[in-house]
Amino acid sequence: MPKIKSGASGRHRERQEQRRELKSAGGLMFNTGIGQHILKNPLIVNSIIDKAALRPTDVVLEVGPGTGNMTVKLLEKAKKVIACELDPRLVAELHKRVQGTPLAGKLQVMVGDVLKTDLPFFDACVANLPYQISSPFVFKLLLHRPFFRCAVLMFQREFALRLVAKPGDKLYCRLSINTQLLARVDHLMKVGKNNFRPPPKVESSVVRIEPKNPPPPINFQEWDGLVRITFVRKNKTLSAAFKSSAVQRLLEKNYRIHCSVHNIVSRKCFCGFSDLLCFKMSLCLLLFFIYHYNILDFVHSIGSLNASM
Repeated sequence: MPKIKSGASGRHRERQEQRRELKSAGGLMFNTGIGQHILKNPLIVNSIIDKAALRPTDVVLEVGPGTGNMTVKLLEKAKKVIACELDPRLVAELHKRVQGTPLAGKLQVMVGDVLKTDLPFFDACVANLPYQISSPFVFKLLLHRPFFRCAVLMFQREFALRLVAKPGDKLYCRLSINTQLLARVDHLMKVGKNNFRPPPKVESSVVRIEPKNPPPPINFQEWDGLVRITFVRKNKTLSAAFKSSAVQRLLEKNYRIHCSVHNIVSRKCFCGFSDLLCFKMSLCLLLFFIYHYNILDFVHSIGSLNASM
């Protein structure tokens, strides 16, 4: 009897696994192009929900509920779950899963792109997030008002590590400092790719985000404009970052306006800061730098650089 080649055998097992997954998912084909990787391990689902410390009075926002593996558990713990789903097929699957049960009355489904949707009031956000919307969704969440209590979110491992990176770390970047300005961020656990259906190509992590309330008294657009300049080449010194001709022209224009409006004498000294490497600056040090030179008052036009840098 001829031997089956290992490569053919592997493909055969893969096809069998795909058929089993399709059968268990009601014949649905998941669209990985929009981040449809369903979390199938119930132990991890339960652990994520436990980390959120939900209360019976909570309204919970879930983004990307998929077939409802986590949604059903959330409905058992919370007063109401608002699930935001882009795919109408999965919306139908979600409704079918709770139809005829007491949980159906506690579920509200919003169909559409969460980034283009006005978020409703909620106490907590728990989600296995589509990875391609991670960054814009985090900042949409952190700038949302009224404040929510916490968010427990699944991210791609590298993105999660960037969120929690500290000054001097290889992954410390603009994302790190902006997120940590507005929230406390904790890495909770690692999740292997085999816990998803279909499995993604990357490893994942769960992160807990608690917004700072009250937030720091700064204009976030101005702050982000400054951080964009300092981190455009994070291994540059501050002196080199601010010697860019485009940056200098913009800062000089805005600084002259600032001095004129406030009737103060202009100064150009960056003494004490010029030799600092941007990626080693802590949040407190960068805030002190801004405060010392009153940058927040004259970089209000810095956002115009964002499109060109």
